[in-house]
Amino acid sequence: MAVVGTAARRAAALLICGAAVVGLATASAPTRPTPAAPAAEAPPPAAPSVDHARGPDPTAEMLRRPRGPFAVDQREVPAAEAEGFGDGTLHLPTDVDGAVGAVAVSPGYGAQESAIAWMGPRLASFGFVVITLDTESLDDEPGARGRQLLAALDHLLAAEDLPVRIDADRQAVIGHSMGGGGAMRAAAERGRIDAVVPVAPWHPRRGWHEVEAATLVIGAEQDRVAPVDEHALPILAGLTRARAAAYLELRGADHLDPLEPDPTVAAHTVAWLKRHLDHDARYAPFVAPAEDDAAVSAWRRR
Repeated sequence: MAVVGTAARRAAALLICGAAVVGLATASAPTRPTPAAPAAEAPPPAAPSVDHARGPDPTAEMLRRPRGPFAVDQREVPAAEAEGFGDGTLHLPTDVDGAVGAVAVSPGYGAQESAIAWMGPRLASFGFVVITLDTESLDDEPGARGRQLLAALDHLLAAEDLPVRIDADRQAVIGHSMGGGGAMRAAAERGRIDAVVPVAPWHPRRGWHEVEAATLVIGAEQDRVAPVDEHALPILAGLTRARAAAYLELRGADHLDPLEPDPTVAAHTVAWLKRHLDHDARYAPFVAPAEDDAAVSAWRRR
């Protein structure tokens, strides 16, 4: 996989801006949330009775480290073996007991896998099998990215030679920009998906009534490519049937800042997946940001 530097990622933003005029219209946006003290989390309705807790008790400091408690191996997925997506990398926790959840991560418009590659080992080190992928084309729109996220999950579930077992009933999708829009499309098409994390998402659709998955929408306060009022917040408002839904806004961040290893994005993504994919109640206190978290400009839970 090619490595994309900061300058190239900035150039990708111009491509994304151009994508905003490919015929996808936006509508009026809901009122922006104001910063608020986090409330105690209510358990999601019909939560499974069996959790998949593993690893040490979490702490805020542990969630912000570059790696979690489990060692991670990597395995390339070449294009010749990637049916329905470009290619990718598997990130495999090596010292976990029992079956683990599966997570697929897509980059955004104009970006390669390398743009979101940092998420792979970081999430896997908390006990998930993760595939970070290249899409078939750099200019694939959200619908195509959603289909490729599902194909990447299917690749994981069909693999017979992995050093860890995957629980097909625990699936999650993550994406940046149009990849975040693709994650929403994937969750709308596959009801078995348990958790979704669209990061600085780009998608003009307003209603997401098909999505029942627990969804954490992460917005960037200074995003000029996918302004939160036009994309992230309408996505949140459209989650009328989600088992859980929340919005976290990164203070002072622009559209491409989450492409760098970000401890705030990582900590809250891990906590969300552990809570809603592993049903690990120990992570519930870490889903919401601390009241004095200077990295967060807004928080809302629906």
